[in-house]
Amino acid sequence: MNNTTAKRVAALGFFDGVHIGHAQLLRQVQNVSETTGLTPCVITFDTLPQNIVGVDYIPLITSPEDKVGLINRLFNIDDIITLPFNSLTAVTPWDEFIDRLIIEHDVRHFIVGSNFRFGKGAEGNSKLLTKKCEESSLSCNIIDNVLFDDIVCSSTYIRELLLTGCIERANAFLGHKHVFTNVVRSGQRLGRTLDAPTINMVFENGVLVPAYGVYATKVYIEDNKPYNGVTNIGIRPTVDDRGLVTAETFIFDFNETLYDSKVRLEFHNYLRSEQKFKNINELKEQIKKDCKTALEYFV
Repeated sequence: MNNTTAKRVAALGFFDGVHIGHAQLLRQVQNVSETTGLTPCVITFDTLPQNIVGVDYIPLITSPEDKVGLINRLFNIDDIITLPFNSLTAVTPWDEFIDRLIIEHDVRHFIVGSNFRFGKGAEGNSKLLTKKCEESSLSCNIIDNVLFDDIVCSSTYIRELLLTGCIERANAFLGHKHVFTNVVRSGQRLGRTLDAPTINMVFENGVLVPAYGVYATKVYIEDNKPYNGVTNIGIRPTVDDRGLVTAETFIFDFNETLYDSKVRLEFHNYLRSEQKFKNINELKEQIKKDCKTALEYFV
């Protein structure tokens, strides 16, 4: 939904991963909406600003689709405005950026994190926003950083956890299970020869690939009921020499064809690292062990 006539209370940010720090902003949006009648809204960007103005490319924890899905499901906010971030946006003065949000999207109450920066040269900050709101008879809330285990929750830290296979700790900082959604594509059908038919998905360009290895996962098919599964992320070195990175999932108690269907994976537990086996029989035995371990985890 994008209601262009409603007066809005808006959380501003990129919200990569939609972690527990972001949750503080999004819950405040709900609270303000309930007390003021303003439409709850999230205003974000289509591209991570650092990837336009920075030097090093930063992969996304969640795709734009998954980010929207998390905000919808967890916070019941469906008014999500995704603005383009490009070279022109990067040189827009901070106050002009805020004026556009007020005029074009009728924002009457802003909610931002205390370290939120915006506008040309990242000159805009929470103090300047607060002052501008006071001068414009608007209102805003500034949300402090959220600590977990005495560590400031940040998308940067969560990326490090995902890249090193620390999925349960990453989930603790996210406040939900890490998710990955994409369309099932046709694979080499090798899983059938291994007595474990799988679905195959690839990661979008720019989306973070978690540590290679085997995970206990929940599988949501077209957003219906979840199935238990076991997912291998990596290049499948025992059976494939192309070096293509895939997410290959065996779904327990499921035997339907899912080609071209949209599937969402939730990552629950990291079982082991990816490895190359001596032969197919050795791989078959390990798959049986992985399935047993995953089922025991979900019991």
